[in-house]
Amino acid sequence: MPPEYLTPKRIDEFITHALREDHGDGDHSSLGSIPADSIQKAQLLIKDDGILAGVELSKSIFKHVSSSIEVHVRLEDGSAVEKGDIGFYVIGNARAILGAERLVLNCMQRMSGIATYTHYLNSLIKGTQARLLDTRKTTPNFRLPEKWAVAIGGGVNHRFGLYDMIMLKDNHIDYAGGVKNAIRNTNAYLESIEKPLKIEIEVRNLQELEEVLETGDVHCIMLDNMLPSDMKQAIQMIGGRYETEASGGITEKTIREIAETGVDYISIGALTHSYRSLDMSLKAVE
Repeated sequence: MPPEYLTPKRIDEFITHALREDHGDGDHSSLGSIPADSIQKAQLLIKDDGILAGVELSKSIFKHVSSSIEVHVRLEDGSAVEKGDIGFYVIGNARAILGAERLVLNCMQRMSGIATYTHYLNSLIKGTQARLLDTRKTTPNFRLPEKWAVAIGGGVNHRFGLYDMIMLKDNHIDYAGGVKNAIRNTNAYLESIEKPLKIEIEVRNLQELEEVLETGDVHCIMLDNMLPSDMKQAIQMIGGRYETEASGGITEKTIREIAETGVDYISIGALTHSYRSLDMSLKAVE
């Protein structure tokens, strides 16, 4: 993930809000059953094959709960893992370990699932120039870990939110009164606020593409829900003047054919909304 997104402040804010949701006024199960000075050890047990993600985030979670917890990493983010592998060991206050446990597992299971699926889809387009992009189709309040996981799996992070890039989609174009109006209005707006954001515009057919090429002043053109034959023609028309992105209805069965059209990027919302989490658990050990 680009460093401007993955900052200590963002990570700390995410952890703070997530722990507040989970802890409320206290982890009364641990407070009631475990002595305050109990020091224990636990291991992260991997129960599925895949790509591991969330290790660095987990280290931050443990440290947030207790600065005295030690995390001994055996497998780093991006590692290929198999059922039975141990990701890391933690040693520290037992109450603190349990206070961090569920957030660590929730993040790691989901992030590893995303990284695994991203890695798999990347394998389907290997040898082409196309790169895999994520989208804003993320879980509310969980975008940072999800996009982080895409990057760990070998994908490329697209815009993080509405504020860091212009994306003119079908509704923007329709509301603006057409392609040319949407582009011209947007460039005038960016000039007025002195904000040099990149502009990407979606086209639904070759006619809209012609309008974009006549107007110019964009960075990237999204080819939305086009047949591979139309996409090839579109890329020839663009002639390398702008970056290109394929989007809409792309599946595991069609992604290779789309990549072979010569498109620069392929965006797939399923990376962050239709993955399967990897199973893992945090187990007490001697």
